[in-house]
Amino acid sequence: MSQLERTFAIIKPDAVAAGNAGAILATIEKSGFAIRAMRRETLSKAQAEGFYAVHKERSFFNDLIRFMTEGPVVLLALEAQGAIQKWRVLMGPTDPAKAPDGTIRKMFGTNIERNAVHGSDGPDTAAFELGYFFRGYELR
Repeated sequence: MSQLERTFAIIKPDAVAAGNAGAILATIEKSGFAIRAMRRETLSKAQAEGFYAVHKERSFFNDLIRFMTEGPVVLLALEAQGAIQKWRVLMGPTDPAKAPDGTIRKMFGTNIERNAVHGSDGPDTAAFELGYFFRGYELR
């Protein structure tokens, strides 16, 4: 059995604006995740740029920052056995058109850029992303 771990997730502005945050949260819980911390907020440009700094040189960076600051998001700390991989499977591929039925991106994503959710891609990323948005006491 895999180890109990935490991962970071965002319900993105497109899914929040469409009224899908509740359905996504229900899917997360039904899939066996414990929500250890959660907050709804609108990211500032500086927050988004810092969070996505790894993509700063990429052609899509400015569009990504514009999108992620256009409205509220839901920030989540999720916990489960093998949470990082489990969340990535539940999200589905970045492109909702290629995502399997039953995945969050297939159900709620619109296109490769407006794909409803974000998730950490590994242990180091999860640690950085959780720490970026949540203080230690929030993750007890």
